[in-house]
Amino acid sequence: MDILKTAIEWAKDEVFSAQFFALFGVMFIIASFGFRQLAVTQTARAFIIPMLVAGVLLMVIGIGLVMVNRTRAGSFEEAYKADRAAFIQTEIERCEKTVSEFQTVVFTGIPLIVIAMALLIMFVDKPIWRASCITTIAMMAVIFLVDSNSKTRIENYHQALLSVATP
Repeated sequence: MDILKTAIEWAKDEVFSAQFFALFGVMFIIASFGFRQLAVTQTARAFIIPMLVAGVLLMVIGIGLVMVNRTRAGSFEEAYKADRAAFIQTEIERCEKTVSEFQTVVFTGIPLIVIAMALLIMFVDKPIWRASCITTIAMMAVIFLVDSNSKTRIENYHQALLSVATP
C-alpha cells in the first residue's frame, strides 16, 4: 500500500502545483484590468489584451490540470486494487513519457520562445507587439517555474515506482 500512498500524495501535490497556474492567471487578468483603468500612455494601454489573453490561458491550464489530477488521484486506489503490477507499470510508462515531454517542451521549447520574443522586442516598434512579447515572456516564466517543480516531483515519483517494480 506504500506505493499507492505515494501515488496519491504525488497527485495531490500536482493539484496544489496546478493551482498556481490559475493563481497567476488571475494575477495576469487583474493586471489587465489595472492597465485598462490606469494606463495613460499608448504603451501601457497595449498591455490590456495580451495580459488578459495570458491570464485566461494560464487559468485554463491550471483548471485543466487540477481536474485531470483530481480524477487521476481518485482512480489510483481502484486501479491498484485491480492489478498492482499493471498499475505500477502504467505509472512508470506515464512518468517516463511526461519527463520526456518536460524536457522537450518546458526545458527546450520555452527558452526558445523566450529568446524569440526577446529578439522580436528589439526589432519591432509597435507598442502592441512589444507588450505581447513582454507578456509572453512573463507567461513562459510562470510556466517554467511551476513545471520545473513538477518535473522534480515526477522524477522522484518515478524513482519510487521503479524501486517497487524491481524486487
